[in-house]
Amino acid sequence: MYEDFTVNDRWTGEPLHCTWRGTVVAIATRHADATDIRFAVNGRPVWIAMPNLAWVRMKRETGHVITDRLAAQAAGRYLKSIIESGYDNGREMYTMTVDEVLEHANAVVREAGSTDKLPYLPVINDDIKPEKFLGELPGDPGSAAYFGTQNPDENQTVKL
Repeated sequence: MYEDFTVNDRWTGEPLHCTWRGTVVAIATRHADATDIRFAVNGRPVWIAMPNLAWVRMKRETGHVITDRLAAQAAGRYLKSIIESGYDNGREMYTMTVDEVLEHANAVVREAGSTDKLPYLPVINDDIKPEKFLGELPGDPGSAAYFGTQNPDENQTVKL
């Protein structure tokens, strides 16, 4: 859907390849009450800032939550729309309003049919095989997948 797409710039007609590159909670990085979704647009970094209040409003108004996958798709849909409309002027960061987040999140769910049908976000590190960590937390030292074996011996585990 919107984690990896190509769109033509409204003004130049140039095809722009947009790929999701990461999601960062901006409270820690720039002291903002937002979640930043990073895309590469023909290799150029573009950040879409989504106010965290949108997560609260979505839950309160619909009973549903905005997942990481849904946030990335909604930000990608927004990015595509600003490029198509000519709003993209080469800035590195764009900020969505709460209403825009809800509008794009709801549109993505309608397009997909349900959140279960949203595409998984790509694994950025080529050295990591996603199937190796399916159902496991790759950074959890207590998981077998962390050590590269199905059943690590006691010398390969960490007691927490």
